Amino acid sequence: MAERQVRYLISEGFIPAPRGGRANADYGDDHIAAINRYNRLRELGFPPAAIKVLLQSKEGAPFVVAPGITLVVDPQLLGLAVPIEPILETIHKLLNTILREQAHDNVDDTQIDH
Repeated sequence: MAERQVRYLISEGFIPAPRGGRANADYGDDHIAAINRYNRLRELGFPPAAIKVLLQSKEGAPFVVAPGITLVVDPQLLGLAVPIEPILETIHKLLNTILREQAHDNVDDTQIDH
């Protein structure tokens, strides 16, 4: 990433200032994660103003996945290399339980084929 872009991201509060000041700037994993998070949100179509709001909010970034179902992701996770398979399994089990329980409640047990 160009130095100018890094300075812009720091000035706008998207990434923290480097340790050691400008003359002896030291960037760490937290800076890389912040840059990745910003880039990922831009790739998803969020403008800088919306990214700022998302990063300042405690509620997370909402993504509609189906009518009536919205996935809310902690913005701190965006852009990180988080393994998604275990998360997908958990979401699958949860939705399966919730939606099947709802369907089961609306159907007489004699109508269910085993």
